[in-house]
Amino acid sequence: MTIFLMILFGFAAGIFGGLGMGGGTLLIPLLTIFLSFDQKLSQGINLISFMVMALLALIIHYKNGYLKTKGIVYIILSGIIFSAIGALLASNIPTNLLRMAFGVFLCVLSVIEVVKVLKK
Repeated sequence: MTIFLMILFGFAAGIFGGLGMGGGTLLIPLLTIFLSFDQKLSQGINLISFMVMALLALIIHYKNGYLKTKGIVYIILSGIIFSAIGALLASNIPTNLLRMAFGVFLCVLSVIEVVKVLKK
C-alpha cells in the first residue's frame, strides 16, 4: 500500500509541478500526513523529485517557446545562494517548528489565491 501511495503522490506532484503550481506544496503534506514521514525527510524527497520533474517541464516549456532567458543568470545565482541558506536554516530548525511554519505558509498561500480569484 505504501508503494502505491508513493506512486500516486508522485503522479499528483508531477502534474501540479508540470503545470507550474509547485508539486512540493502538495507532495510534502501528503508524505507527512498520509505516510508519517518526517518533515525534513519529506522536504528532501521533494527536492530530489523536483529536480527531475523541473528538468522535464523545462524541456517541454522550452520546446513550446515559453522561456525567456534574459536576466535568468541573476535568478539562478540568487536561487542557488538562498536555497543553500534555506537548507542550512531548515537543518537547524526543530521539525515541529518547521511543520508549523510550512503549514502557515500554505494557509497564507491559500488565502492569497482565494483573494485573487474573488477579485476577478
